[in-house]
Amino acid sequence: MRVLGVDPGLTRCGVGVVDGTAAGLQLVDVSVVRTPSEQDLALRLVTVADHVEAALDRFRPDRVAIERMFTQQNLGTVMGTAHAAGVVALAAARRGIPVAWHTPSEVKAAVSGNGSADKAQVTAMVTRLLRLAVAPRPADAADALALAICHLWRSPLQARIRAHTAVTSPGSHALTELQQAARLRARRTQARLDEARRDQIRQTAARRAALGGGAPEQPRWSS
Repeated sequence: MRVLGVDPGLTRCGVGVVDGTAAGLQLVDVSVVRTPSEQDLALRLVTVADHVEAALDRFRPDRVAIERMFTQQNLGTVMGTAHAAGVVALAAARRGIPVAWHTPSEVKAAVSGNGSADKAQVTAMVTRLLRLAVAPRPADAADALALAICHLWRSPLQARIRAHTAVTSPGSHALTELQQAARLRARRTQARLDEARRDQIRQTAARRAALGGGAPEQPRWSS
């Protein structure tokens, strides 16, 4: 699978492409597009969109992974990131490429095992995982590659979770052996409880008949 990861932003937008194969991870390309802060917002978005669209057409990824925004950030930063992420998602959607969103903590945990890792740790792990001679710079480039790696590693796990959920959901007709055994035990337990209840009703009816004389009334119950 080939994944194009994007660390969205207006000042710097990282774009990294990674292949995930049976042999491991392989760097395909990494770049950073920059736009000047004094430029009109619409023109900055055009620059980001042009760069990402060129990468999509050149490398033809199977998936696009974009960093999900942090609401705790500065409002201006969040808005700029949201605009950039939007044009990236739109470019992918127009080409029929599925888009996945990953939070910073998910990405950090995926590549370093620590959801609170700093940028230096993420960069070091990306360099190691991709067997690079030189660390990708700036941090936006490393973050984009980390996003691609995160999705390559998380997507098989998510697929297994979805498959397991589909099989083990209450409405599913395809039950696991454990579920079938549990249901059988539950039915047997309920049958024993029903039989005990019937015996109690019979005994109560017999005692009442003995006290009042005459034949005991036949108890009624629903099966």
